[in-house]
Amino acid sequence: MSETFVGIDVGKDRFDVAFHPQGEGFSCCADPAGLAQAVRRIQAAGPALIVLEATGGYEALLAAELAVADLPVAVVNPRQTRDFARALGRLAKTDRIDAGTLALFAEKVRPRCQAPPSEHQQRLKAMVRRRRQLVSMRTAELNRRPRATSEVRQSIDAVLALLNRQIKDLEDDIGGTIRQMPQWRDKDDLLQSVPGVGPKTASTLLAALPELGTLSRRQIASLAGLAPMNRDSGQMRGRRTTWGGRAEVRAVLYMACVAALRCNCVVHAFYQRLRAAGKTPKVALTACMRKLLTILNAILRTHTPWRLQDA
Repeated sequence: MSETFVGIDVGKDRFDVAFHPQGEGFSCCADPAGLAQAVRRIQAAGPALIVLEATGGYEALLAAELAVADLPVAVVNPRQTRDFARALGRLAKTDRIDAGTLALFAEKVRPRCQAPPSEHQQRLKAMVRRRRQLVSMRTAELNRRPRATSEVRQSIDAVLALLNRQIKDLEDDIGGTIRQMPQWRDKDDLLQSVPGVGPKTASTLLAALPELGTLSRRQIASLAGLAPMNRDSGQMRGRRTTWGGRAEVRAVLYMACVAALRCNCVVHAFYQRLRAAGKTPKVALTACMRKLLTILNAILRTHTPWRLQDA
């Protein structure tokens, strides 16, 4: 008998489930009863693989419940599945069609299954994400302040005071959460042993890049979106560029590299060598971000702090 593949289109209020190659499917509400129904019916089918898209967090609970039921589940980037649909000539888009496309994607592409993040990992990631949102809001208010009238400036100052207080409280919560978990506490100490890496960079890496220390240097650079991509065709040799990956990781690595250029002799020497070779500041800084990431990856893999590194 042929294997069964399942695609699930996850919405805010509803799940659309498709089975391939049977061509069957069903819909259910995205509430506890509907969640239990979906897991029960999918489990009865004995699927070889289940695929659902990352949809801003709506998929997290369903993916966790499927994993608890010992079902093979993969959460994929929506861009991949949309490109797959275009390649098949499926230009129409409905929830039911999307679920069927995901089921076919599961069969043809066979994305790697991954363990869902733990409750503690989800909590830390949510706090780090919220801090980033608050910092963005504070930056917007600070940019408005110089052009504001005196009356409006009073309102902006009140909002800034509130944002500063909430950011400080959230940073305390993030630090407390990390220190309470022995595995995170050890990783946090190792990461912050590197000159240029502070609490904000370390907490973001722990939350948004849990694979750090478990992959090769090429794999971790690709995951973060710092691996140079070739753009060659025939006799043409295009510029190598970085693309994709996890934007929040690149953002903190950029700021860490700016600091490391002043206080980290290894990163500083690497940057100067690239500039002397004719690389532009942007290219050299991106290469430094990749080097810093690979250093952090090696430190976590070997459990050796920076002061003991033969850098």
